[in-house]
Amino acid sequence: MPNWYYDKKDLRNTPSARDGVDYETERRYRKEGARFIMEAGASMSLGHNTVATGVVYFHRFYMFHSFRTFPRFVTASCCLFLAGKVEETPKKCKDIIKTARSLLPDEKFQSFGDDPKEEVMTLERILLQTIKFDLQVEHPYSFLVKYAKSLKGDSAKLQKMVQMAWNFVNDSLSTTVSIQWEPEIIAVALIYLASKLSKFTVVDWVGKQPEHLKWWDMFVQDVTMEILEEICHQVLDLYQPTQQANAPPDSPPQLPPSKASPPMKRANISPITNKNSPNMSVKTPLPPLPPAEIEANPIPKHITTDTGSHYPYPPYPMHPAPPMPPQTHGPPPPYGPAPMPPQPPQAWQHYQHPQHVNKYYPPGPPPGRNSYYPPQ
Repeated sequence: MPNWYYDKKDLRNTPSARDGVDYETERRYRKEGARFIMEAGASMSLGHNTVATGVVYFHRFYMFHSFRTFPRFVTASCCLFLAGKVEETPKKCKDIIKTARSLLPDEKFQSFGDDPKEEVMTLERILLQTIKFDLQVEHPYSFLVKYAKSLKGDSAKLQKMVQMAWNFVNDSLSTTVSIQWEPEIIAVALIYLASKLSKFTVVDWVGKQPEHLKWWDMFVQDVTMEILEEICHQVLDLYQPTQQANAPPDSPPQLPPSKASPPMKRANISPITNKNSPNMSVKTPLPPLPPAEIEANPIPKHITTDTGSHYPYPPYPMHPAPPMPPQTHGPPPPYGPAPMPPQPPQAWQHYQHPQHVNKYYPPGPPPGRNSYYPPQ
């Protein structure tokens, strides 16, 4: 399986960087693409797993291709389209394009070209080859619920802390942490961040052993505080206010890629300009999501730490399904119908033809073409 985790030096030597896109501009492009996937997913009532899978595809794709070659909003739509099929929540391509048209201004929707559906469908094949058909992606959500279940303390404070950590996971999709660290480490880091901000100190937990210095030692071994703080800082950077004077210019419109060109030469992208370029307006920065408004995207409630408690977070049941009862005969559906029970001998069963040794026939007129079984 390919390795999808990269160091800092890899993130500064991407195809976009080699193509003349500076580091801050690439970060902004990644954030815009991720936010677009999240907004489109919310508009289409897609689950958090589908949205997160689409964002991870998006970040992985641009570790192999340049933002100058592939317009980010077309790529984002394609990633969401593929993620819907992988996570079994498919949406029609025309519905995703319709949603994109409602979310994007005219100058940005130009990148979809004259035939947006053909652009997305063509790019899907390139996306599959780029991610090497490695479609299954794990996310921090399931680990967050698992780890929270082991923590002990005041249930109301625990609920608030987990709510905050859940929203931090949502916002972390706008960064590159998903292609830098495993989902288990991200879940630990964002629970750690939420516990600090909500002033919920984890003192005791289920399964505590003398060798466990921290609560996460029983889940993730050898993770250092430097790693946790690095993840926390990347997420907290999203909430830093941006001065209007220093705001980046609006992204230049990209021409649609040419479907007849090779993948690496699919588009003639207009050069990246600065804020003094003509016909460029200053973009209002995306409003930050401060921790104080952490209830904006609620997750299911009723988090407790009682023995035998249940976390109703679909699609992650906390208890296994009961075993299927044994069948009376034959394999259960959908593996095939039960075999026919043995039939009693019939008076008309075939017997040997007197003149043709290898031929058999029943007495009387031959049965119809659909008479597969003798009459009862």
